[in-house]
Amino acid sequence: MPKQLKQHGIAYTASVARRAAVDVTHFLETYWPQTVAVHNVEEDAAYQAHDVDLLWTVVGSSGRLRTIAIEIKGDRYHRTGNFFFETVSNASKNSPGCFLYTRAAWLFYYFVEVGTLYCLPMLHTRPWFLHNQERFREQRTSTPVGGDSYVTIGYLVPIQTVLSELPGVLVYQKEDGRWRQV
Repeated sequence: MPKQLKQHGIAYTASVARRAAVDVTHFLETYWPQTVAVHNVEEDAAYQAHDVDLLWTVVGSSGRLRTIAIEIKGDRYHRTGNFFFETVSNASKNSPGCFLYTRAAWLFYYFVEVGTLYCLPMLHTRPWFLHNQERFREQRTSTPVGGDSYVTIGYLVPIQTVLSELPGVLVYQKEDGRWRQV
């Protein structure tokens, strides 16, 4: 008997994404004194093509402004102990998943229900994952859209494995509206 695909409706997925964007923006604006501005570009087609959600402008150590592109992944499944790295966005179209094509410098992976934020540097994270991909379990999820649905494919990557093997990962916890580094 084939394994049942986990299903996520569009409204469910959108609500998780909205909450993640709001909380991550709050994090950047309140935790980092170097922050000059945070621009949400989720609805901008030019940035959607590169899977970038936020543009974070900061004052660098030299006093110059620099803008950092961020991809946000909101997730409610913190109890699994895994990240879900999307490698195929829509299986029937064989479209690449956001994890493979984002041009963001950072992937901010946020577990919305517990307020835990993992900041993953994409310069190191993507090559590390591709080198180690066969170690992880593939997972498929189905998203209903109207009378149809599409299947997303990704890999379940243990958080502890990432933390122990990948340099530069930062972890923050939101408690009572305040952020602290873990």
